[in-house]
Amino acid sequence: MMSFWSNQRVVVTGGAGFLGSFVVDQLRAKGCTEIVIPRSRDYDLVQMDAVQQLYRDAQPDLVIHLAARVGGIGANQANPGRFFYDNLMMGTQLIEVGRQRGLKKFVALGTICAYPKFAPIPFKEDDIWNGYPEETNAPYGLAKKMMLAQSQAYRDQYGFNSIVLFPVNLYGPRDNFDLQTSHVIPALIRKCVSAKEEGRTAMTLWGDGSPTREFLYVEDAAEGIVLAAEQYNGNLPVNLGTGEEIAIRDLAAVIAAEVGFAGQIQWDATKPNGQPRRCLDVSRAKQLFGFQAKHGLREGVKKTVRWFQANSQSIREVHF
Repeated sequence: MMSFWSNQRVVVTGGAGFLGSFVVDQLRAKGCTEIVIPRSRDYDLVQMDAVQQLYRDAQPDLVIHLAARVGGIGANQANPGRFFYDNLMMGTQLIEVGRQRGLKKFVALGTICAYPKFAPIPFKEDDIWNGYPEETNAPYGLAKKMMLAQSQAYRDQYGFNSIVLFPVNLYGPRDNFDLQTSHVIPALIRKCVSAKEEGRTAMTLWGDGSPTREFLYVEDAAEGIVLAAEQYNGNLPVNLGTGEEIAIRDLAAVIAAEVGFAGQIQWDATKPNGQPRRCLDVSRAKQLFGFQAKHGLREGVKKTVRWFQANSQSIREVHF
């Protein structure tokens, strides 16, 4: 696949962020030398004129759209309007201007939050429209899902080559560890480390611990995205994940043990749980472009905890 990437000029929106930085690493490892990473201070992708300017400046052959306004349950509850509008406008405008300019390929990253709240387990791509998403993150999930509708419509009418991937919750080194905006694994790691360092005998977490989640290590996610960009050119949505689910209470125990926090874990059931269960059918990704995750949860958590402990003075925090 060296020849594929050696001739491509690639824009990676969100390329300086958590997932994007690993996608850029993968692209460089595969021989891609022309990578453009737009920064929000230079290109506000919510604004159409900035999107047009990016295409004029970068002249891409391929766009991998990873930029998103995203966070955990608390951030989604605090910013439903902003999360809906910003994510909708970024995706819609990047695809439209790409079509206008004859872009060779557009790779869009959706979200597991797009799935219906009570979708059958495991989530199959064919069920993605069969119900309304879980309420706490529905605006974000629906905004990202619109890229699938636009992608399929543009392929039908214009022959525009775009694909849409739907990953589960990601985690790993370089993640956002801000307690107000982060997802569950980085938040749990930071809380457990703080509780241990402060010598506390108990720690309180949101919800009742019963929901299940599936998690994908960030390096595996990057590999899946790059594989799809190389090899997949169809109109079907494709899940990216491991196909394995774990209850949040069990996840908390795994992280606490890895960190070395031996205190009691208490649950605040007045706080929302989010979606009851999340687990993906990941067979389509394996069938269409040979993707299969390499990291099990415990291995990935171990690597993430070690990274956090080594970089705790310079961790990434995202504020809205």
